Amino acid sequence: MAEVAYDKASRIFSGNPPVRAVDELSLDVADGEFLVLVGPSGSGKSTALRMLAGLEDVDEGAIKIGGKDVTNVPPKGRDIAMVFQSYALYPHMTVAENMGFALKLRKVAKEEIKQKVAEAAAMLDLTKYLDRKPKALSGGQRQRVAMGRAIVREPSVFLMDEPLSNLDAKLRVETRANIAALQQRLGTTTIYVTHDQVEAMTMGHRVAVLKDGLLQQCDTPRALYDKPANAFVAGFMGSPAMNLKTVPLTAEGAKLDGLLVPLERTKLDAASGKGLSEVVFGVRPESLALVGDGEPGMEMAVELVEELGADALLHGAVRIGDSSERFVVRVDGRTPPALGQTVKVGVRDASEVHLFHPETGLRLTD
Repeated sequence: MAEVAYDKASRIFSGNPPVRAVDELSLDVADGEFLVLVGPSGSGKSTALRMLAGLEDVDEGAIKIGGKDVTNVPPKGRDIAMVFQSYALYPHMTVAENMGFALKLRKVAKEEIKQKVAEAAAMLDLTKYLDRKPKALSGGQRQRVAMGRAIVREPSVFLMDEPLSNLDAKLRVETRANIAALQQRLGTTTIYVTHDQVEAMTMGHRVAVLKDGLLQQCDTPRALYDKPANAFVAGFMGSPAMNLKTVPLTAEGAKLDGLLVPLERTKLDAASGKGLSEVVFGVRPESLALVGDGEPGMEMAVELVEELGADALLHGAVRIGDSSERFVVRVDGRTPPALGQTVKVGVRDASEVHLFHPETGLRLTD
C-alpha cells in the first residue's frame, strides 16, 4: 500500500495547437484511499490514470508512489495492478490460470500461486469457476476474474479504468457495491476512473472532477453535491442535474418568472461585491416543490413525466425574461401531474439555492 501524488503533472499531445490532455494536475491520494476520477469524455481522466500506470508519458511535472518519483520508471517497476474495461483475459487459459499468470511470470512457487488464487476466488465468489475458460463466463464473472488477477499480485495501488462499462444496469449496481466493499476490506490505495457520476458518488471516499484536462474540484461526494466549486461541477454531479439558469438579481433576491426567490444576505453581498446584476442561479430538482395557487411560484408547462416509483421527475418550460427555460422538479411519485398540465413551482428553502459567477462560473459563497 502507498500514497500517490500528482505534482503539476501534464500530458501534452502534439498538434497545432498542442493539446493538453492533462494540464498541471496536482492531486494527493492517501494510503488506503479510494479516489474516483470522473468527468465527461475527453476530460483527461483515463489519460491521468494511464500516466500513473506508466502507459502515457508525463511531459511536465512528476508522479510519485509511496514517496518515490516514478515519472520515468517503466510500468512493471511501479508496483501497480490495472483493471481494464475490456477484461483483457487470455481465452485459452482457465480462470485459475488467468488469475495466477502474473505470479507465474515472477516464478512464484506453484503452491503459493494456488493458495493466493484460491483466496482471491473466495473473496470474489469465483471458486466454482476456477476450471472454466472465459468464454463460459458472463460479463460480470469475467470482470471479477480481471479483479482477481489484480488482487493476487498484492500491489501497492489498484488502478481501474471504467471496469463496469460493459455490464448491464442491474449488474453494475451490484458490482460497484462489491468493489467498494472489497476495497474497504483490502485497504489498498485505489484510483477508479468513470464517466458515470452516480458511480463516483456511491463508491469513492473522495471524487476528483476533471474537465478539459483541468482539475475542477476534489472532495467528498457530499461536499461536491452540497457545495460545488463552480457551475460545471454543480451541473455534472447529481442525477438529475442541478437546474442552472442565468437570472437577474434585485435587492431582495433572484428574479424568476413570477417568482422572487429571497436570498441570504451573504449571497446577495457576495454578488453585489462583484458588481453583478445577474447570476447563474442553481437549484436541485428536490429543492423545488409544487405550490398552491395562492403561494408564490412560477408557472411550468409539464412536457415530460418520468415515473421512478417513489419519485417522479417533471420536465417543463418556464418563462424567464424573453426566453423559455427548462426545469426539472422531483415530486411524489404517487400523484404526479399529467403531461401537458400547467403547474406552479416554488423553491422549498432559499438556503438550498446556489449562486455562480455568470462569466467565470465560480461559486459566489463558501
